[in-house]
Amino acid sequence: MDTIFQAFHQAQYHGSGPGLAATISPIPPSYDPTLLRRFYNDSNEFAVETDIQHHIRTPQSNLSKAESTAWKDIYIAYWKAIGEILRAETGHHRHDWAIKVYEAWKEVANLLIRGYSHASFGAWTMPCLYTAGKYLRIFAIKADEEQAIKVRTGELDMEGDALGDDIMPVFEKNAWLEDAARVINRVFTLCISDRAPIEESRKWGLYHTTNLLFKTYFKLNSISLSKNCLRALEAARADMPPMEAFPRSHIVTFKYYVGVIHFLDEEYHRAEEHLTSAWQICHKSAHRNKELLLTYLIPTHLHTSLTLPSPTLLPPTSPLSPLFTPLLHALRLGSLSAFTAALLANEHIYVTRRIYLSLERARELCLRNLLRKIWLLQGGKEGSGRVKVAMFAEGVRWSLRGGENGVGEEERVEDEEVECWVANLIYRGLLKGYISHEHGTVVINRKGEAFPGTGV
Repeated sequence: MDTIFQAFHQAQYHGSGPGLAATISPIPPSYDPTLLRRFYNDSNEFAVETDIQHHIRTPQSNLSKAESTAWKDIYIAYWKAIGEILRAETGHHRHDWAIKVYEAWKEVANLLIRGYSHASFGAWTMPCLYTAGKYLRIFAIKADEEQAIKVRTGELDMEGDALGDDIMPVFEKNAWLEDAARVINRVFTLCISDRAPIEESRKWGLYHTTNLLFKTYFKLNSISLSKNCLRALEAARADMPPMEAFPRSHIVTFKYYVGVIHFLDEEYHRAEEHLTSAWQICHKSAHRNKELLLTYLIPTHLHTSLTLPSPTLLPPTSPLSPLFTPLLHALRLGSLSAFTAALLANEHIYVTRRIYLSLERARELCLRNLLRKIWLLQGGKEGSGRVKVAMFAEGVRWSLRGGENGVGEEERVEDEEVECWVANLIYRGLLKGYISHEHGTVVINRKGEAFPGTGV
């Protein structure tokens, strides 16, 4: 135990939050992989309270009695949690290890929260809450996965004996993660309700805790709950430090999630604002973060500025290239069959990342580029500026069949349907002109840009 408690007292002396948080990590440091096993083996169930109290209450310690007691309780719970983790690693809990680990770690998190509310832990120790919340979420996900396996294999009885079990099932999907969300929400409340001077306030942990809640709610597919956090932050904005004063990593993650929330609400201009801001301050070496931002920025720009990403932004070596390049290539060509094929090829990924609907709606840009090519073949600005609806309809049917290759879908599209699509393009500002129903003709503006948007 000496190594961990030496680090504990050193962190307390220097006021090092990250150093203190490292002493309650469930993962051993890379330079000392046996640290946690030695920590657990240095005591036993009967002596652990005395041993930990001896290591915390030293003559050199400046901790108050309340703080010492709180930290003693935390490290006792931590010792028990490490025991559950080690037993899981050795296979002693083959069937329910994740649940046991989660329950033990939840006690660590609850005692930490209690330490802030009852023992007045300093705000500099907030990284301890970050560590507790981070692994609480991870262990909850593992516990839910374990529970789901039990249900599939029949180890968990889903029938139930009570009459009410037909109405209220015994098992709920993501039950442990929902429980973790409630604990993390207590951390959020602990931060936002702090009334200490701003220099010593727990409000400095707000964005990190909010990001953890966002991750949890997104995993639970309860994105609406994220908006409660945003409303609470907005209400407390006057008492918070300015956003620029927070660590950049906290802000990038926060803006990313806020941007995605607006994206899912189809508020594309607000989504663009937050996602672009996050992109601009994201570290140049954070490649994974940049990929996540681009995943939503690309479809967002398709809706806001009607622009496609440049080849330098989406090179062939990018992990996102297989996801977007075929779709964007189809948009540039104005190939409806290629667009459909690209959409279907990655449909599962698009749905998982919640971008399928926004990409599907970009089909009108593909149609716009196709109609523009037909217009250019008819002479463009040098021509009469009039194109028969039937001509557009034939071009659409040709494109749906796969053009010259003829490998697309066989779908009969009536002229009237194409006329409706053209009317929608005019309404959306993607085509400048009007439809003459009497003559079955689209009269296209020859002055200025006839087809605003994505250039071909």
